Amino acid sequence: MKLSVLDQLPVTEGKTAVGAVEKAIELAQLADELGFERMWFAEHHGGASYASSAPEIITAYAAAVTKNIRLGTGGTMMMHYSPLKMAEVFKTLSALAPGRIDFGVGRAPGGDMRSAKALASGNMVKHDDMYRKLLITLDLIRDQQPEDLIYMETLASPVKVSLPEAWLLGSSGNSAMEAGRMGISYSFAQFFMGGMTKEIFDTYRNFFEPSYYAEKPEINVAYMTTVAETQEEADYEAGPVEIHRLMLSKGGKLDFLTPEGAQDIKRRLTEVDKMKLADDRHHRHLIGTPKLISDKLSQEGEQFGFDEAMIVSITHSQEKRLQTYRLLAKELL
Repeated sequence: MKLSVLDQLPVTEGKTAVGAVEKAIELAQLADELGFERMWFAEHHGGASYASSAPEIITAYAAAVTKNIRLGTGGTMMMHYSPLKMAEVFKTLSALAPGRIDFGVGRAPGGDMRSAKALASGNMVKHDDMYRKLLITLDLIRDQQPEDLIYMETLASPVKVSLPEAWLLGSSGNSAMEAGRMGISYSFAQFFMGGMTKEIFDTYRNFFEPSYYAEKPEINVAYMTTVAETQEEADYEAGPVEIHRLMLSKGGKLDFLTPEGAQDIKRRLTEVDKMKLADDRHHRHLIGTPKLISDKLSQEGEQFGFDEAMIVSITHSQEKRLQTYRLLAKELL
C-alpha cells in the first residue's frame, strides 16, 4: 500500500494561519523522509479555519525544501480559473520541479457561494462547463491546440517542460467516468461524504482510455485519519475534528477546538449527535492504533481495488499529527 498526504492547512484553536503554513512545510519534509508517494494541498476560501487558499504557492515552496515526494493540489478548484492560467501555473511548477508535480483538480467551489462570487469579481459563477474547461487545460499543458476558439491561437508558457500527472477528484462517483474518458488519474475523497463503492472504480476503469497523462488507470482514496499508540489516545486526539465535522453538518461554528474543549462538548451532546459521530467514524474517519488502521486500509484497498491511501489528519498538536504519519509509515512503508 502506497501512502500519501492531503493537507488542508487547518488553523487550530489558539494557533495562527502563519503557523499552519509552517506546519504544512514541516509535514512535507517528514513525508519526504518517510517515503510517502505524494503530498497535496487543498484549496479553501472564505473562512478562517483553513490557511489553504493558494495551494499552488505552497506546492512551489514545498518543492524547494523536499527531494523525492510528488507535490501538487488536491485540488485546484477549477471553476475559479481560466484554462490558460491553470496550464501556465502547473507548467511553471513542472519547470521548477520536473517529474514531481501533480495537477489535481476538483469541480467544487472550495468555500461558500459568497467567496465563489467574489473570486469571479461579482460575475455569474459557472458550474456547467467543468469538464470542457479541464480538457482545454490538459491540451494547453502539453502544448496542444484546443478546439475552443478562445484558446486556439495562444500558447501556455513556459513551453516544452516536464508534464505533471493529472488527477480528477471526486466524492460521489459522478466524475469517475469522465476521468476515465480523459485518460487521467482518479482520486476519491472518502473523508468527505463516504460512499465508496467498487462500482465507482469499475466505472473509471471501464471507461479509461490511455493518454499522454496516464498509460493505465490509477486510483487513490483520501481518508480522514487519527492514529495513536492506544485507542484511548486516538479517540482523545480525534475529538477536535469530530466536533468540527459535526458542526459543519449542522451549519454551526467551524473552529478546531483543543482536545479538552472537544471532550467538554462531547459530554453535552444529544443522542442524535452521538449517532452522527458514530456514523462519521464508521464511514469517513479512521480512528485507532497503527495496526488497526493499517489493516483497515489494506483490506479496503484489496476490496475496492486501489493501492494508494491519501491521509488527511487534523489534530490540535502538530506533534500528534506528525505521529499519525510516522506510525502509519512504520506499518505500511
